[in-house]
Amino acid sequence: MDNKKELVVPAIPNGTVIDHIPTAVVYRVISILGLDRYEDEVLIGNYLTSKKYGRKGIVKVKNKYFTAEQLSAIALLAPTATVIAIKDYEVVSKAAVQVPDHVDDLIRCVNPMCITNHEKIPTRFDVVDKDNLKLRCHYCEKYTEKDAIHFVEHKN
Repeated sequence: MDNKKELVVPAIPNGTVIDHIPTAVVYRVISILGLDRYEDEVLIGNYLTSKKYGRKGIVKVKNKYFTAEQLSAIALLAPTATVIAIKDYEVVSKAAVQVPDHVDDLIRCVNPMCITNHEKIPTRFDVVDKDNLKLRCHYCEKYTEKDAIHFVEHKN
């Protein structure tokens, strides 16, 4: 008899599973999506074994589906992530996130002199390098790289 024990995480009837999240950004994804304030089931797994990535994170969110803007945020943080929509315990869609060509009102400009840091103007960025994640501000043309990204606080 095999005495190995596994923790079995229950399936969600409706909602979203975000899989293949790099372990270093799991809690940032949760925060950016407002899941730290979400009042339904949120199941979080981190440093799980992955054949493809070695280690990964996963988040299951009951009764929640994400907007295009939220999917863009996931892609900026976790470009390897897969988003799976569940309805009545069945997978209705499964897709890798895509880094967008443009990012609007999602991240802050790193230039302290940029007009978006002084006026109530939504930020706008063009993604100039999707592989290394490099963005250019529409207003001041300053470049923001992956490690310098700070998200705009939105009320969910």
